[in-house]
Amino acid sequence: MASSSTSFAHRRSSKYDVFLSFRGKDTRKNFVDHLYHALQRQEICTYKVDKRITKGKRICGELIRTIKDSKFYNIVFSRKYASLSWYLNELVKIMEYHNDKTTENTAFPVFYDVAPKEVSHQRRVVRKAFAKNKNKEAVGKWREALKEAIDLAGWELKNTADGHEAKFIQEIVE
Repeated sequence: MASSSTSFAHRRSSKYDVFLSFRGKDTRKNFVDHLYHALQRQEICTYKVDKRITKGKRICGELIRTIKDSKFYNIVFSRKYASLSWYLNELVKIMEYHNDKTTENTAFPVFYDVAPKEVSHQRRVVRKAFAKNKNKEAVGKWREALKEAIDLAGWELKNTADGHEAKFIQEIVE
């Protein structure tokens, strides 16, 4: 596996192999941290936002360039992923690049402690989180980006590796 990852890292034309999109409070210090380090061990150049995101701020130009400069996107959907406009705007950008026919950028949803149906239909905790957003003008874009991302093939923790996070992460890395 290491040799294929090494050759993968060397043949990339993007600045980053993988861009991790996630809700910090939900997954930063546990699942995403483990996923990030597993990718790094395989020499997969991975971008993870380590700074705290200011609520209500626009996605900065640097982050947009980083999204554009990444080959793959792992969108880690968690219970509160949709609770801030920041993450939804980031998702909109990711899906724009994923859908751009002039690039080979590819997005993969990862469902951590939330079912795809909960995200796609904004059910239960996702509905509550989505309702917290103040920017109602962007809701249409956000819903469309969520729908597009949910329709992609990805991974769901509870249905992969019998819910074991370490095995789940290994499957994503492979």
